[in-house]
Amino acid sequence: MNTITTTDFHFPNQKSVYRGKVREVYNINDELLVMIATDRLSAFDVVLPEGIPYKGQILNQIATQFMELTEDIVPNWLIATPDPNVAIGHLCTPFKVEMVIRGYLSGHAAREYSEGKKSICGVAMSEGMKENDKFPKPIITPTTKADNGSHDEDISREAILEKGIVSKEDYIILEQYTRALFQRGTEIAASKGLIMVDTKYEFGKTKDGKIVLIDEIHTPDSSRYFYADGYQERQDNDEQQKQLSKEFVRQWLIANGFQGKEGQQIPDMTEDYIKTVSERYIELYEKILGEKFEKANISNINERIQTNVLNYLKMI
Repeated sequence: MNTITTTDFHFPNQKSVYRGKVREVYNINDELLVMIATDRLSAFDVVLPEGIPYKGQILNQIATQFMELTEDIVPNWLIATPDPNVAIGHLCTPFKVEMVIRGYLSGHAAREYSEGKKSICGVAMSEGMKENDKFPKPIITPTTKADNGSHDEDISREAILEKGIVSKEDYIILEQYTRALFQRGTEIAASKGLIMVDTKYEFGKTKDGKIVLIDEIHTPDSSRYFYADGYQERQDNDEQQKQLSKEFVRQWLIANGFQGKEGQQIPDMTEDYIKTVSERYIELYEKILGEKFEKANISNINERIQTNVLNYLKMI
């Protein structure tokens, strides 16, 4: 199937292009950003070799819908979505940290805990917990914002302030916004029969100094969801939780001997496995948003995106 794994557009007044793990961001006249969600799949901070059909559309449409659902509590960078894979918004200077918030002992936190570490990013974790137990209250565990090809690293609030990565005044706002967004995400997830387990947010500053939410929000790439029905029963029986997130990809990689560590080989992704991943992402979309996923025309994705973006830029 046709996928979009890289782009090479030349839009009017284009100044530069930034290529992240999944998104490619075009700077238009130092005023606007055209963010294109590709079909690239990343795990353990490594971009996997094959694209996943419709993944970019799914991530973009989930993220932009959640931007609209949370703009009353936290301002964001978004202006328009002229194409299923594209978001256009205000140029911002990103903070060099990602704000990770965890409601449950899962994923990276659970792996750290299983190794005997009872704190993460300087935040203590309770004794006697088991994987996927709920924390008494959500904990914020920031990471450094890695450059392309590098690994994100855990970092404490104290280290962020000591190193001057973020000012104390700004960091307090980032924490407040992070907790408010997670609370709203938790409420929306509950209305869909889901538990929001953990997620990450990225923030930036506009030219006039306003702190806004940027990048993605509450997508299966940035968040982990459990099905609420049967959660406690599964915990009581020491069973794996039924979840909606990219964790199934991570688990497949781990089972095939890959965790992004030096010297490890990325396992081959067969056409059948790629199709399975695409189907899981569509399931994630439909469950998280509570609506049917409408597949965009992917016969020529690059041409479609270019036409839609150019038409939008002509109107402004």
